[in-house]
Amino acid sequence: MDSRAQGGKAYGVLKSQQEEKLTSVNEAFLSDPQYAEEEELASKLEMFKKKYMEFDMNDKGEIDIMGLKRMLEKLGLAKTHLELKKMMSEVVGGTSKDTFGYNDFLKMMLGKRNAILKLILAFECMGKEQEQKDVGPPRRKKISDLP
Repeated sequence: MDSRAQGGKAYGVLKSQQEEKLTSVNEAFLSDPQYAEEEELASKLEMFKKKYMEFDMNDKGEIDIMGLKRMLEKLGLAKTHLELKKMMSEVVGGTSKDTFGYNDFLKMMLGKRNAILKLILAFECMGKEQEQKDVGPPRRKKISDLP
């Protein structure tokens, strides 16, 4: 039986194993002197890990072109196949791979190059931060607030 077809416990175990692998990669980046200057590195890495896990559709630790396509569609930014291929090559640094791993993803997000995917994810994250600030009950209105 295909383990991907199972739900419940098997899926939970798979996701927790994946999270452990990504956490160990994050720890390597935290101890890397190249990224020592990065502000709020630990919180950024945690956010990137959640984003990556959300779009790792094949649960193999890599995002393929269909995972990238779904990611961008979910963000409301549908792209053509050619545009997706260009984004993939930017993430993996010009090589013609069909997938990119978490290391490539982190290098892109923390690197100096302005890859299109990096910009899109950065804007999406900024939008979520602003949405979260407006939670809670609305403030009480006064009579002077009325038109």
